[in-house]
Amino acid sequence: MDNWKLIYEDFHPSKESLREALCTLGNGYFATRGAASESEADEIHYPGTYLAGGYNRLKTDIAGRVVENEDLVNMPNWLLTKFRPEGGEWFNLMSVDILFYRQELNMKEGILSRKVRFRDKQNRETTLIQRRLLHMDNMHLAALETTIIPENWSGSIQIHSALDGTVINAGVERYKQLNSKHLEPIKAGAVNENVIYLLVETNSSFLRVAEAARNHVYSEDKQIKIERKVIEQPGYIAQEFFIDGVQRKPVKIEKIVSFYTSRDPAISEPSLDASEAVRHAGNFDKLLQSHILQWDHLWKRCDIQLHDNDRTQMILRLHIFHLLQTVSRNSIDLDIGVPARGWHGEAYRGHIFWDELFIFPYLNLRIPVVTKSLLLYRYRRLNRSRLAAQEEGLKGALYPWQSGSNGREETQHLHLNPKSGRWLPDHTHLQRHVNAAIAYNVWQYFKTTGDLEFFSTYGAEMILEIARCLASLTTYNKELDRYEILGVMGPDEYHDRYPESEEPGLNNNAYTNVMTVYVLRTAVKTLGALSPKRRHDLQEMLGLEQSEVDLWEEMIGKMRLVFHGNGIISQFEGYDQLMEFDWEGYEKKYGDIQRLDRILEAEGDSVNRYKASKQADVLMLFYLFSAEELHEFLKEMGYDFDPQSIPKNIEYYQKRSSNGSTLSNIVHSWVLARSDRPRSWELFCKALESDVSDIQGGTTHEGIHLGAMAGTVDILQRCYTGLELHDDILFVNPSIPRGLPQLFMRIKYRGNWFDITATPQTMTIASDKGELHSTKLSFQNKIYELEPGESLTFDVGQGLPRAHKPRKVQARRAGRNIPEGGKK
Repeated sequence: MDNWKLIYEDFHPSKESLREALCTLGNGYFATRGAASESEADEIHYPGTYLAGGYNRLKTDIAGRVVENEDLVNMPNWLLTKFRPEGGEWFNLMSVDILFYRQELNMKEGILSRKVRFRDKQNRETTLIQRRLLHMDNMHLAALETTIIPENWSGSIQIHSALDGTVINAGVERYKQLNSKHLEPIKAGAVNENVIYLLVETNSSFLRVAEAARNHVYSEDKQIKIERKVIEQPGYIAQEFFIDGVQRKPVKIEKIVSFYTSRDPAISEPSLDASEAVRHAGNFDKLLQSHILQWDHLWKRCDIQLHDNDRTQMILRLHIFHLLQTVSRNSIDLDIGVPARGWHGEAYRGHIFWDELFIFPYLNLRIPVVTKSLLLYRYRRLNRSRLAAQEEGLKGALYPWQSGSNGREETQHLHLNPKSGRWLPDHTHLQRHVNAAIAYNVWQYFKTTGDLEFFSTYGAEMILEIARCLASLTTYNKELDRYEILGVMGPDEYHDRYPESEEPGLNNNAYTNVMTVYVLRTAVKTLGALSPKRRHDLQEMLGLEQSEVDLWEEMIGKMRLVFHGNGIISQFEGYDQLMEFDWEGYEKKYGDIQRLDRILEAEGDSVNRYKASKQADVLMLFYLFSAEELHEFLKEMGYDFDPQSIPKNIEYYQKRSSNGSTLSNIVHSWVLARSDRPRSWELFCKALESDVSDIQGGTTHEGIHLGAMAGTVDILQRCYTGLELHDDILFVNPSIPRGLPQLFMRIKYRGNWFDITATPQTMTIASDKGELHSTKLSFQNKIYELEPGESLTFDVGQGLPRAHKPRKVQARRAGRNIPEGGKK
């Protein structure tokens, strides 16, 4: 196996839509699914192209009410390139005998290629070879190279190369009852004999999108002149031409495409700039050369290398590849968030959820400038979130569960259960914990980079306003002398109300309450991390009085947490009163019960009646925080929580989860990494297969699960290495499973680059020679000073450091309770 390539050596119509999602190419600006270039949307193929942050709103009359949804728009299909031999049919894999088939996604170079040899109804054998790219350096360019070899015949070949703006959004079956025509044609035409262009506009957001294409034909690497016919219809333009096919003589059609929009900086008008771009672009090979160079630079800083585990390595690189295609340096000025399903399909409508929590740790340690741009997406929507808080009678800023263009709440009011065919109320906007995730992400970025300028200018304001909102969500219970949070949903998502209640929401969700305490503590530390002048200005601007901060301190000490049994943290108040679920019986009846909520609703039952979760909820606490940190939080809240009870909590909730989310195996693998390494590795391997094997049975074709992909990478990056960031110290506490003989990666921490090599027995950390300052490194409660150009090797069994360069190693005890962002 080549662990840089995802390879398919057969054609399966039923698997084609999954492969199209997995073979999507993108550059952080736009993305195109890996559909065959001759295909159009049908029951097999879906050739979608998506602009990062390219949204449009439409209204639909559903179940007697008007529902408005904002969608990621399927943009004009630039791929469409068809051919047919003289007297034959347009090439279609379904109507020929396939003699050879190979599709290859080369992740090292960012190229999707295909080679097919086929026999048509006239017994003509033909070889088709294609390569395509979306340029990682010039984000507006894409290219498709098609080589046709008549193997046992000669004759004329007709080519049809189009830009198709008549496409609609039809990539998600359960959305098909909703209005889906987002594009209106504006104009199209031929610039010259080589170049055609198309300009369309979204019909609500009025975003203008232009594509231009240049078609050249080569024989024996020499460009040949051909006569072309332009075919134009509303929203559609194509060139048709004929070329001479000679037996065993390759003929090559090169399609260079540009993609521009009216929101792009440094342009005059989209169709003008698109046309200019393709006129001046180099040929395919020249574009390929600069494209490969950019990917080479990316992989040098972003790869994680495993030893002696080819499939794991290949899938890991596939996950990194899709992360880097979804957000890159090209994304920095686009004002976009990072979508849960990438720009790879139409599931979740391209919306931004809390998946950043799983995605940012990888970016923080490699391309933090991208993280900063994604956090600025949240900052620019701070005022919209303040308005949302006001509308709810709250202080501060209330960020939405689903965010799109302007930061309003995009969560649908109704959702379709495909098992019952019924439209049901959707209460997932009550997942207020997304606000805590945003504050957490801001603080983690600051801890990793030390970027005080960003933190002072933008980050601190977000944290403080989120803290105010979460604090105003609380209710004081006089009888208990405790603060509570009522009427919310946790990450579980199955439970949205009490069994006998008509009102949505649950009380005292453990994750929401503890994360609120985390945010309030972080807000207090934020004020301490700012300069006195900036702190004064910010408090004055926000009207943040000391009495409000004092109230936060009181809430931290009196936030309610509900327990049941012997040391089990209750997922929410009343969880212990729910019925146990018949897992074995339902698995026998249905097999796959990951979407237990849909199964029970179709039966006329409700998952709200049972101790059954879709994904990790309480266990998220053990995912985000070490045992020491969690013990410290709960002690400050007034609870004597014994960290020894963590394994018992993990076992309790693992037994009661359907793992209906791809994030679930990530969290479960992480929380078992210290107590049960073999099981942790087993769940990691299962999480790794989530998309490439489509373990959910038919969801990946609608868009990859970016949070799960990033989560697998982060397990290797931080969990198994025990990498933690506290104050200005880099903590390591490796626990490498036996299934991982060796891993190597580069990370960037506080401006310095480090090479890390880890095995089950040792860990070596080396600082680049060119770095400007030393770094404090902690291992087994001792702190070491790592100078530029030097390295340390730790024996994981004994904890003894060995400096590769002879020098004195100054060691002192490491205090794990050092305040983050402050002084001892």
